[in-house]
Amino acid sequence: MSAQPAYKRILLKLSGEALMGELGFGIAPPVTAFLANEIKAVVEAGVQVALVVGGGNIFRGEPLAKAGMDRITGDQMGMLATVINALALQDAIERTTGLQARVQSAIRINEVCEDFIRRKAMRHLEKGRVVVFAAGTGNPFFTTDSAAALRAVEIGADLLLKATKVDGIYTADPKKDPSAKKYDTVTYEEALNRRLGVMDQTAMVLCRDNKMKLCVYDMDRPGALMNIVMGDRSIGTYVDA
Repeated sequence: MSAQPAYKRILLKLSGEALMGELGFGIAPPVTAFLANEIKAVVEAGVQVALVVGGGNIFRGEPLAKAGMDRITGDQMGMLATVINALALQDAIERTTGLQARVQSAIRINEVCEDFIRRKAMRHLEKGRVVVFAAGTGNPFFTTDSAAALRAVEIGADLLLKATKVDGIYTADPKKDPSAKKYDTVTYEEALNRRLGVMDQTAMVLCRDNKMKLCVYDMDRPGALMNIVMGDRSIGTYVDA
């Protein structure tokens, strides 16, 4: 690892389920506090941090769409769930660490957060504020993985990180297949062709076409985020063009 951060600006993608902790639903305050402190260490090292969060801990539109709900309505409800999670992260970051955070939503909800404006988001980052992007892309049929890839490209992030419950990308699900092997590095073409399930294909293609570097890592490992931004490539799996 180097003495200085290897990246100037990163975007961290969190699933809504990651915020549940041991709960079966909702938001676990110990998890948001842990994440806030991990982010604080990175910001204090001089790295600009943006977040994209999902909403699966509160609502998922796709299962209800399969049960008969209008898919667009379900996805809009899911977008609102991501706003709730983004506000929870904003509160945890400001209350736990003293850092400033801003939520920017892809759908207009001005009473509780800002609209997504690219230049304004970049200005927040330059001032050392954490920016939490909510409501996905603002469109139905697009996942928050796609939103993370899009926002990472838009803000000129040096690295997109996907926080998961496993320590990287494997040849198969390591919880189901003990013989699954972990990749240290993989190309986007390999990940797409082998259907490794890193992110949805729309997100993967967007990253590939814009040469966005991706790291998949275990979010529960203390200090992992800091080590990654300092250049430790032994953590997680890296995906590059």
